Amino acid sequence: MKKNNKTKGLLMINTGNGKGKTTAALGLAMRSLGHDLPVCIIQFIKGSWKYGELKSAEKFNGSLDIYVVGEGFTWKSEDLNKDINAARSGWEQAKSFISEGRHHLLILDEFTWALNYNMVDKDEAIEVFKHKPSDMHILITGRDAPEELLNMADLVTEMKEVRHPYKEGIKAQKGIEF
Repeated sequence: MKKNNKTKGLLMINTGNGKGKTTAALGLAMRSLGHDLPVCIIQFIKGSWKYGELKSAEKFNGSLDIYVVGEGFTWKSEDLNKDINAARSGWEQAKSFISEGRHHLLILDEFTWALNYNMVDKDEAIEVFKHKPSDMHILITGRDAPEELLNMADLVTEMKEVRHPYKEGIKAQKGIEF
């Protein structure tokens, strides 16, 4: 069997209706950080909750950058314009980081929401991803990833819900959901 030594920066997507898209992305971030490779996470939906990953980032001495640009759960928004502006600001940040190319891994957490709600132009995003630095990895998370992104991605993982404790009345728990 021929040994493959080819490497390239991947465009990856974690999508689907099951839990674990962000959690898997954080695991990938941990893997990169373990090799002293710089990681940036931009969270497009997360709001003002005190997420565990934010506290963890402080322990990585600048190797892990996390930006929370969302205003919370958009479907419960009281001011959609504020959400749109936050998403667009996050996208401008992402484009800047992509052009800089200093991160090994850029995670755009819940970015599919920004695309699906037309907060960020899908065609522009696709063009930016097509021209990303050749060694940069980008991971996009969120439900209902647009077909165009799925078609261009190097790796797509679909999380499928089989059972979820929320349906049994169990609320989100520290260290598990946040």
